[in-house]
Amino acid sequence: MKPEITKTKLFGTDGIRGEAGRFPLDESTVYAIGAAASKQFLTALSRSPNFITGRDTRESGEWIERAFHAGAKSVGAVCESAGVITTPGVAFVTKHFSFDGGIVISASHNPYHDNGLKIFTPSGKKASGDIERAIEAEIFAHPGSEIRPISGDVSSAREHDFCEAYLDGIASHFPNLNLSGMRIVLDCANGAASTIAPDLFEHFGADVTVINCSPDGRNINENCGSLYLDSLRDKVTEIGAAIGIAFDGDADRVLFVNELGENVDGDQTLWILARLLKDHGELKSGVVVATVMSNFGFEEALQSRGINLIRANVGDKYVLEELLRSDGELGGEQSGHIIFPKRSFVGDGMMTATAVLEAMVERGKSLSELTEGFKRYPQILVNVKVREKQPFEENAAITTASQAVEGKLNGSGRLLLRYSGTENLARVMIEGKDQAEIDELAEQLAGVIRDSLGA
Repeated sequence: MKPEITKTKLFGTDGIRGEAGRFPLDESTVYAIGAAASKQFLTALSRSPNFITGRDTRESGEWIERAFHAGAKSVGAVCESAGVITTPGVAFVTKHFSFDGGIVISASHNPYHDNGLKIFTPSGKKASGDIERAIEAEIFAHPGSEIRPISGDVSSAREHDFCEAYLDGIASHFPNLNLSGMRIVLDCANGAASTIAPDLFEHFGADVTVINCSPDGRNINENCGSLYLDSLRDKVTEIGAAIGIAFDGDADRVLFVNELGENVDGDQTLWILARLLKDHGELKSGVVVATVMSNFGFEEALQSRGINLIRANVGDKYVLEELLRSDGELGGEQSGHIIFPKRSFVGDGMMTATAVLEAMVERGKSLSELTEGFKRYPQILVNVKVREKQPFEENAAITTASQAVEGKLNGSGRLLLRYSGTENLARVMIEGKDQAEIDELAEQLAGVIRDSLGA
């Protein structure tokens, strides 16, 4: 059977993602991706590459992994599987066991019918755009190669060793942590953390209650995990737990519920961890990297502690780029992607959760107490349909209206004006101290945009 390749862009901002079984995640294309990746690494290394693959719990994961292995092996690659493991787990194993490349088969927080492919380099970083473009070019240049399926499964005798090494790697950063007597609840999203997260926190002595930890191939992220905190909140308050911890399907992000049943997002998590690192003398840069969506109150809180906030575009890849540029030690997103670049180049929900628990133990404070000192500003977001995405600075009326909004905020809030990346929408986001005022300002600016560019 020959792959039916449509000449279009395969890689997005976070690898390849789409509906499993349909281009570009049909068997033929995945096979071609495996072959193309092997050829690119072979050219760069002047030898056959060795790959490690890992997947989350989606029912499509195994056949996608088999197809990738078959394609890669067809041009000489050596492939092993880490089985079901988190995305940061694959990044760790790639580096720790000296693989030439690591391939994650996951669609993160998406529903079960989606899946995806991400490639990591030996440093533990996601593959560069140059590597991705070279793989695309190889696929489009040779669309007619025959699939030669591999017989049997792709499991490795070292799957257990890989997972154990990853857990040991996390634990090594917290050598003195003792969670004895602390009751915690884990929501594993029926995903990749289901088989390993309970072991990590029991290792530290915690009294662990686990929910959404029975993956069946289709229930990953289904009304659970970091996108749906209701069941976690209910369990935390029901049993009087000190903290609830919610991962997404591949556990590269994490959100929390405090002992009062209140949600704790990525901004609040960064607030806790920034102070912890600074007190440990590990925030030498004096900066935290977040995104343009982080709350203005978070920025003010950091400034009160002598810490500067650098804002990056939305997306963990942009956060990492800015962290590396500024030699920063901590960054992340409201969604719960938190990156410690001195430890790992990828968001790691289990690492982040352990660091938050360390802060609770070291300070002797509850999670709700640790988030104090950060007052969230009111926020309004208005979407405006537009006929074209004209640069805002090229439109005099919009520029004048935007400057008027910023003048009225007078340093006690902020305006973020941007276009949607996927739709013809202008997004007007304003934060300030008074909800009624920012609502009015947002509608005024949205009206100017409608008059100038409205569809």
